[in-house]
Amino acid sequence: MIYQILPWSFLDTSGTGIGDLQGIIRRLDYVASLGVDAIWLTPFYESPMKDLGYDITDMLDIDPLFGVMKDFEELLSIAHDMGLKVLIDQVWNHTSQLHPWFVESASSRTNPKSDWYVWHDPRDDGSPPNNWLSAFMGRSAWQWHLGRRQYYLANFLPCQPELNWHNPQVLEAVLDLARFWLDKGVDGFRIDAVNFFVEDPALRDNPERTPEMGLPDGISPDNPMVRQQFVNSFCRPEVFERLPAIRALLDEYPNVVSLGEVTLAEDSISLSGAYVQGDNRLHLAYNSSLLQDCPLSMTMLREVIERTLSNFPDQGQCWMVGNHDYGRFRSRWTGTDQHGQPYPEVAYHMMAALLTCLPGALCLYQGDELGLPEARIPADIPEDRIRDSFGKALYPVLPGRDGSRTPMPWVSRAPQQGFTTGGQPWLPIPRRHRALAVDLQTNDPSSLLNTWRRLLHWRREQPALHSDAITVLETGEPLLAFLRGDSGGRSVFCLFNTSGRWADFHPSRHGLVDCPLQPSLVIHGLNAFGEDHVCGGVLRCPPYGALVMER
Repeated sequence: MIYQILPWSFLDTSGTGIGDLQGIIRRLDYVASLGVDAIWLTPFYESPMKDLGYDITDMLDIDPLFGVMKDFEELLSIAHDMGLKVLIDQVWNHTSQLHPWFVESASSRTNPKSDWYVWHDPRDDGSPPNNWLSAFMGRSAWQWHLGRRQYYLANFLPCQPELNWHNPQVLEAVLDLARFWLDKGVDGFRIDAVNFFVEDPALRDNPERTPEMGLPDGISPDNPMVRQQFVNSFCRPEVFERLPAIRALLDEYPNVVSLGEVTLAEDSISLSGAYVQGDNRLHLAYNSSLLQDCPLSMTMLREVIERTLSNFPDQGQCWMVGNHDYGRFRSRWTGTDQHGQPYPEVAYHMMAALLTCLPGALCLYQGDELGLPEARIPADIPEDRIRDSFGKALYPVLPGRDGSRTPMPWVSRAPQQGFTTGGQPWLPIPRRHRALAVDLQTNDPSSLLNTWRRLLHWRREQPALHSDAITVLETGEPLLAFLRGDSGGRSVFCLFNTSGRWADFHPSRHGLVDCPLQPSLVIHGLNAFGEDHVCGGVLRCPPYGALVMER
């Protein structure tokens, strides 16, 4: 179980309005109380901060916004003392255009790093080498450099030039970066945009997308880049040829883990599964299949779960329902039930139970354990306070990513909800987050925060949930049911109602008649399920109910 921390928005101890490493240290006890195994820190390296720190100028040092190296070393030591592993972001696909590597590469066509980035001459008419579009800007991914009289590739922001992974020197340099942090004692890496590492060496155009093709998971139909199929600019099979060297380095260090981000792929589930095939690729990967902006649906959940399980071996999947690049989980999956009513609070408790019971790793983004809704633009974040470059470029067509990046509400009645001792936070904190603050939910036994705590601690104590074995049962709408088990014969039966109406489950139809079931976990109240065990008959599941029973 991994808890993602966005340093910008976790806790500010310096009064700058921006969170810092000391803020993370101060709240590590809160993180440990959740029952998670590890934290993932988004970038805290030296950066011009054009893209939340994903535009890096020095990956071997701490940006003064967040502290100094001594702060990170203290954080690492305290986290380890608490039994928490520490994963840090590694951005190996691109750098800032102010990075010394790029400055040297751009200085001439003959310098030692001239081929460390993706450069190409213009076409005869001076236009870019091909039709590739930027994932962020909706226009050409190629940027003209006056000094070199060439274009460089930038799949994200113009200030984020792509490293040339066709050059073996780049791989060696990346491994040196990784080795530095592994020697510091980190427990692994979340590898940013791993499916972007390699582009088609022939620079062939991307084909146009036809209406009947559909869209990649997690991308808005309003994003201009959806006009193309992303088969040449990224998602190339050549990436797999680079992974063994990365894995070999990681394997030199005991108990280190790698988590790859696979995003904007035409089939994100199958592609992300390929990144963990065998023992010479990554340990874990996640995709955007559960990051879609769509209402809660058993049909969608069943399809995603079954396809994910069939594409991932040995728990290589990491379930991800929210992060800093997508809208808040609660707001994305908000819809209406069969009566046109918004989902009640218990629906999110049920979803927490479902995610907890799935095989593999689970990543929880800070604030999602509180059920924070998306900050709205301009209602919560005025247009002149937008910080996300993607949002600035495409607003109002697309709102950008600031809505999921607002600061954590720690204390409901404190100024700035306890996030900062200074004045204005870097992003406004929505007033409606005040009622969901950590202090209020901590004191409410029925809160979503305490449900997550109960679930995660309970998960640790369930041997049947530690294996990769799962059998999804054919239940039909609106129920989702599966069996989990381990090699020792212990198993659990998991049942979830994804609707606002009562639903009947017939154990006899699934071979459960002669197997006594003892309730282990109940969401929505044990009394709603009737007897304390089931040996046949009908099990009535209340609206948005969750039941786990030991066999």
